[in-house]
Amino acid sequence: MENKHMMAFEFIRGFVAIFIAILVAFIFIFISADDPGKALNCLLIKPIISNGALNIKSIMTILGRTTPIIFTGLAVCVMFSADQFNLGAEGVTMLGGFIGALIGIYVPMAAGIHSVVAVLIAAVVGGLVMIVPALAKVKLKASEMVISLMMNYVILYLVLHFLNNVFADRSKGATQTFPFEATAKIGTVVQGTELTYGFFIALIATVIVAIFMYRTRWGYAIRMIGINEAFSKYSGIKVGAIIVASQIIGGVLAGAGGAIEVLGRDISFRWLDLPGYGWTGVTVAILAKNNPIMVPLAALFIAYLNRGCELMSIYAGVPAEMLDIIQAVIFLFFAAEQFLAKYRQKLVVKDAKEEISMKGEKA
Repeated sequence: MENKHMMAFEFIRGFVAIFIAILVAFIFIFISADDPGKALNCLLIKPIISNGALNIKSIMTILGRTTPIIFTGLAVCVMFSADQFNLGAEGVTMLGGFIGALIGIYVPMAAGIHSVVAVLIAAVVGGLVMIVPALAKVKLKASEMVISLMMNYVILYLVLHFLNNVFADRSKGATQTFPFEATAKIGTVVQGTELTYGFFIALIATVIVAIFMYRTRWGYAIRMIGINEAFSKYSGIKVGAIIVASQIIGGVLAGAGGAIEVLGRDISFRWLDLPGYGWTGVTVAILAKNNPIMVPLAALFIAYLNRGCELMSIYAGVPAEMLDIIQAVIFLFFAAEQFLAKYRQKLVVKDAKEEISMKGEKA
């Protein structure tokens, strides 16, 4: 009964947080838009319906944009489940994209193998890099949040150094690598859209992570550490090893996501700044309540808003940064421990009364 009520509370809490975030967005839209009605239509309707008909290309764009944030959302889910506030998915995604790109350019292989190898190597590198904040936390008791946050910028400037000074294609007007080999490309489901086969890989990864987290002893250990680290230690769980493992898994997922995104959406590596997928992954994980199965739905919601904000910027003159405002408000209310605390207390009291009543009837 208690779990049922708590699940209902979490659903209501999430719905209210999203509602408030959208309401705040509406206020900014009415302030900044010349035609608020047109802006709202762009945000809510136009991403899937245009001129009275389904906009298939826009829908595929939305689905395509969920791919990288599903991977980063899963990465953050695993790390947050172990109570590790690691923010390194942002930098590791960029590094994974860069490593995948280099394999796709300089290591020729057969079609069907090339892209797989590129993604796997990027995933391994991502996992290895994430050992740094993990070991700093376990061995030195350093804050994994601070270490991983700073690590993002170390990765950024290392990638830019090698991109500018070693791997740049000087024949182009912009800073980018040479084109990928055709064998390294991850195919597009429908030509002319942003939906690649990476989307289906992300869904497969979701199922694998969900099985790992809820059907294996290692996943159980990760979740137990997140619930109560001291109890986990006394119950025989190797807390340090599991903390390191959770962050390595997060790095593997983020690195793979970066490589899949670059090899699927681009013809050469062109990222000159952190891509933002890791930060968005934090919002996705928070929306999903660290439940891997819910990550694709949370990613779809964010991608839908992303597309709507983009259309508002194009057709209604509303700044595209509106999405950042919505995400910030969602994060604020999800992170606020006292948000709807009185309602939660009422549910706890109700559970206690029902339990007492049931025991009285049995007696």
